[in-house]
Amino acid sequence: MKRKIVRIGFCMFLTALLLFCYGRYQTLHKPVFAFGQENKCIYLTFDDGPSDSTTPYILDVLREEGVHATFFIIGRQAELRPAIIERIYQSGHALVIHSYSHEYAEIYASPAALLEDIKKCSAVLESILGLETDLYRFPGGSYSLRQELVDCVKKAGYRYVDWNASCRDAEIPGASPDELFRAARDTPADRSRIVLLLHDGAHRQNTVAALKKIIRYYKEQGYEFRTL
Repeated sequence: MKRKIVRIGFCMFLTALLLFCYGRYQTLHKPVFAFGQENKCIYLTFDDGPSDSTTPYILDVLREEGVHATFFIIGRQAELRPAIIERIYQSGHALVIHSYSHEYAEIYASPAALLEDIKKCSAVLESILGLETDLYRFPGGSYSLRQELVDCVKKAGYRYVDWNASCRDAEIPGASPDELFRAARDTPADRSRIVLLLHDGAHRQNTVAALKKIIRYYKEQGYEFRTL
């Protein structure tokens, strides 16, 4: 009788542990939004631009496919390419804050350093377009940052957003357009609201080559393309 009770108790413990682990996995792989969410939609998000070798060609594909995207810019690159920033804006895309320098050791040295980097990037957008935004993406995402850094951004009044899918163009050296497409198709953790990470920094020609196929795949799946 005692053995039976022990076995039942052990099974209940394993079940609880599995449920906990699954719930933890789901939590870690959801995008972090600091604002509301919508259903059955995809947000194409491009980090680390603008660049001369990639961003104009990304814009060409988006225009041809009739969809809009969100560009998380690096301020020091935008300063040198105001015409590209203006083209992004005039094309109806969203322009938001990523970083001024994108130098992790500098911007994550302290909450004050992080806020200074954000403000410098925001000032670049304002100087080119007269545009103010409170939307932000942490370089590398918020997932493993010290809580004090995340808290200081929220307390300063910024909304931040991570991602729950990636084409992995910054992770796989020399990835082919087909590999990038498969990653964009297979990695979403939440199929109803997809925030897809791509990059438009320098030398992302394979991202450009994969983009049309990615867009058409999600169109066929019935997704609405939105900006953040």
